[in-house]
Amino acid sequence: MNHFLNIKSIKDLNKTVQDALALKANPYAYSSLGTQKTLVLLFFNASLRTRISTELAAKNLGMSVIVLNVNDAWQLEFEEGAVMDLQSSEHIKEAAQVISQYATIIGVRAFPTLTDKTKDQSEWVLNALAAYASVPIINLESATAHPLQGLADAITIAEQSDKIKPKVVLSWAPHPKALPHAVANSFVRTMQLQDVDFSIVHPEGYDLDPSIVKHTAVSNNQIEAFKNADFIYAKNWSCFTDYGKILKPKSNWMITEEKIGKAKFMHCLPVRRNVVVEDAVLDSPKSLCIHQSNNRTFAAQIVLKQILESL
Repeated sequence: MNHFLNIKSIKDLNKTVQDALALKANPYAYSSLGTQKTLVLLFFNASLRTRISTELAAKNLGMSVIVLNVNDAWQLEFEEGAVMDLQSSEHIKEAAQVISQYATIIGVRAFPTLTDKTKDQSEWVLNALAAYASVPIINLESATAHPLQGLADAITIAEQSDKIKPKVVLSWAPHPKALPHAVANSFVRTMQLQDVDFSIVHPEGYDLDPSIVKHTAVSNNQIEAFKNADFIYAKNWSCFTDYGKILKPKSNWMITEEKIGKAKFMHCLPVRRNVVVEDAVLDSPKSLCIHQSNNRTFAAQIVLKQILESL
């Protein structure tokens, strides 16, 4: 693996899931693999689970970790041919090459604008690092993708399912803020590569990128979609067509204990209680949210392991 930019960077997802579960059973089995290797984590946006889980994953492999909160220090320039006479003091061309001298692997987290669809879909931050860095890049969440979360979700379903082909539903849920599509996109892409009965349900007007959804079943009836589901994954996302906007509030789409029945509940966290999902679900044995957050470590660790082994 050269770069881990999206879930399709993994050649064999099913094997990778099983290898991650093996790492979970023995996290220090490859504790010398990363000796004298350095992971540099660049955060253009704040992080809790991603930062801690990725740093822990690297240390489980024996790597050193350097964390840089980029926007707290200076504004990087990404435009080709830019006349840098305003806020930006360093171009990504130099920054990526310099950081590559200090790093074995670079992790990058950069959120979308949610105002400029073309710019966001170009993945301008992530792709610029991949273009100018001389070491592998890991996507820690970008404008359109969160593949480490998608991999952790696949690990969680494999770990928690008692069926050969479980029914998995991705459901839009309410939120007071306009949120990105990255988690939803990566969950869709990941489930499309798994042997699951997968569908998406959302209110009218909240369609995801059709180039990602493709032939996946989509409906606008949450109650019908949830029937006989084994896993229900809740996530909010803003409009794709009317990009970054929030349409008329749909509070009746909150996930409730009555709605999910016997299904297990999934969410990437952080989650707004009694807005996205009611307490009765989050505080019940049906909730897998904490399991998912734990599996973020082993998703990151198996990706780092594969990259280190390919160097």
